[in-house]
Amino acid sequence: MIDRDGPERFSVREVAQRADTSTSAVYTLFGSKADLTAAVIADSFASFAQAQREAEPLGLRALGEAYRAWALAHPDRYRLMFSGAVGHDGAPSDGAGSAAPAPASASPDEDALLPLARTLIGVHSIDEHTDLRGTIAVWAQVHGAVSLELAGAAPPWIDTDAVYATVLDVIAAAHPGR
Repeated sequence: MIDRDGPERFSVREVAQRADTSTSAVYTLFGSKADLTAAVIADSFASFAQAQREAEPLGLRALGEAYRAWALAHPDRYRLMFSGAVGHDGAPSDGAGSAAPAPASASPDEDALLPLARTLIGVHSIDEHTDLRGTIAVWAQVHGAVSLELAGAAPPWIDTDAVYATVLDVIAAAHPGR
């Protein structure tokens, strides 16, 4: 429903109708609309992470291509994932984008980042001792390009495929052989 209608039109009532159940059953399972939204975000990160894991054996460029392909296929879920609606602990945010600190175990977004970290720095897991500066810098580049594309921020005559290919070329030049 979020992919079809966008997060602003997402309603518990429609979820209940589509699942052929009552709104009270949805609230019993999820607690609140915010908790249901958190479940959608967790599912989105899991789907995104799966796409990244599938691309990982093909290298850095394939990871970037899979990143964009997933975001373009699920633009509303992508926006929701990075909206700050849910904090790193999986709890709904206070509305100002802040939430409780991340737990010691990996959050869904860390699981999604792990294929890139493995490709760039050869780690097998991420914790507070992992130096992710370079990995986050690469993530920021692809995320920024995709987010700008989804926002329609470029002039209409700009070839977004060519722009994204240039982003991937710059990343590849900085990380040869990956």
